[in-house]
Amino acid sequence: MLNSFLNILFPETCPVCKRPAKDHKTAPICADCWQAISPYEGPMCRKCGRPLVSDVSATCGECLEDEPAFTYARSFGLYEGALKKAINLFKFHGIKRLSKPLSDIILSIDMPEVDTVIPVPLHKKRLRQREFNQSALLAKYMAKGLGIEAKFDCLVKTRDTAPQVGLNSHDRRKNMKKAFQVRNSELIEGKDIALLDDVVTTGTTVRECSNVLKKAGAENVYVITLAHGMMD
Repeated sequence: MLNSFLNILFPETCPVCKRPAKDHKTAPICADCWQAISPYEGPMCRKCGRPLVSDVSATCGECLEDEPAFTYARSFGLYEGALKKAINLFKFHGIKRLSKPLSDIILSIDMPEVDTVIPVPLHKKRLRQREFNQSALLAKYMAKGLGIEAKFDCLVKTRDTAPQVGLNSHDRRKNMKKAFQVRNSELIEGKDIALLDDVVTTGTTVRECSNVLKKAGAENVYVITLAHGMMD
């Protein structure tokens, strides 16, 4: 009844298939397109989770050359189709109601046992512009689903970095160097942490966050994201 009422007042068209989106929980993505969102099941790097062209190599070249501080990283799916649309609507257009169904997708990932969830933070300037941190909203629901606490003020971004788009691997790492800091390190000492972000591409950001968390005393850091994007 609630869906019917909302559809009358606020009719929406699915941006993926252009048909009416009648389920308000996932609108404007329609129920059929939402149900078509599927996990990535192809070959991937066992360390960073990056999709690989074949399953002959278990670890990507970058992880072999420079092993990340996190234990491993996993994404639910690829940054494409309805999943990409949903993330962009949530992240850039402020459709916050999508945080709950997107967090349900995250919880379907085979999750390690962790003590706390920490979202990748935004710099305060970017937070003022966007008015919310999408990863923090996802972390809230993820932690609730796991029955643990999320920590929102432990990992902070202290430097407003330039956009990563168009930068090569070396410049991306330089751009993120010393951009994050841990406060109240006693909260994470000896803890297993799920570091949560919405999308990972090159992994530069989560690598730097993991370095900082490990240096502050975290036992294990597991990177969990909704989607893995293509390299720029």
